[in-house]
Amino acid sequence: MIVNMSDGATERQIEHIIQRIREAGFQPHVTRGTERTIVAAVGSGGRRHEIEALSVAPGVDNVVAIAQPFKLVSRQTRPQPSVVVVGGQKNGGVKIGAAEVVVIAGPCSVDSREQLLETAQGVKRAGATMLRGGAYKPRTSPYEFQGLGIEALKILREARELTGLPVVTEVMSTEDMDLICEYADMLQVGARNMQNFALLRRLATVKKPVLLKRGPSATVKEWLLAAEYLLSGGNDQVVLCERGIKTFETGMRNTFDLAAIALAKELSHLPVIADPSHGTGKQSLIGAVSRAAVAVGADGIIVEVHPCPERALSDGPQSLDLTQFEAVIRGLSAPLRPVLAPAL
Repeated sequence: MIVNMSDGATERQIEHIIQRIREAGFQPHVTRGTERTIVAAVGSGGRRHEIEALSVAPGVDNVVAIAQPFKLVSRQTRPQPSVVVVGGQKNGGVKIGAAEVVVIAGPCSVDSREQLLETAQGVKRAGATMLRGGAYKPRTSPYEFQGLGIEALKILREARELTGLPVVTEVMSTEDMDLICEYADMLQVGARNMQNFALLRRLATVKKPVLLKRGPSATVKEWLLAAEYLLSGGNDQVVLCERGIKTFETGMRNTFDLAAIALAKELSHLPVIADPSHGTGKQSLIGAVSRAAVAVGADGIIVEVHPCPERALSDGPQSLDLTQFEAVIRGLSAPLRPVLAPAL
């Protein structure tokens, strides 16, 4: 349930509603807008009729039901788009969900110090705003390269100090989380871990932004419910990432779901970025799919870049070299970006 406070509601009236929601057995979540305040009553097992009765309380405009199962992620709870800030050490951090399209670039995995530093400097020159790189790699085969671990994290930190680019890297288990938090500015939940609920619950308690990738067989509803785990646990610094889904198509690594980006932006206030590298698995398609993603409302892209893709220890066929990456950056035109009205 959502309690919409009136324009002139006082702080005392808002606090009264918060207390009454707690007494009814729900958790209150407050969103303060420029014109009015919204108080969401979230949870199960509470006394719904007591929340409905708040419609006559002083300072309340109306009480409405939340239509979606993802309560805190829904635009009903927060009509205005959220902005997630990553890395505040320099220039106030990178803002995802604001006016500018964010470009996150770097190798699938950190292969060596030389490889990562060359990539970081190259993508910085081309216009990237964040650096990606895998330290721990979930691979389909146990015989494939699994990442350099702590060594890679140290190299990523060195690259951040050299370029000023905030770093995002994947976290695969709760055991590695504290260590990765020391080195990374943003934690990525890979597609295979989208419904790793123990991992999500732990991530909900850390004070780091989270990049949540959509699972290869997940519906948009399941994707947003995974994000709900993070917000309900206390971490509202969440960015969604569409990276393609499994279908009958065999010409590409995955089927990139452009409509899911638009739908997620319609249903949720969270920023959404696109991963055309995993979404297609083909160098030649990344530029076109990146432009298409921005055209339907994506707040940014995350692409794999390697100085020499043929030497990459993982995902070489879908990695751009630095020249190709520069071309993709040039192709991202600001006028393509639509103005999306909030879905109320």
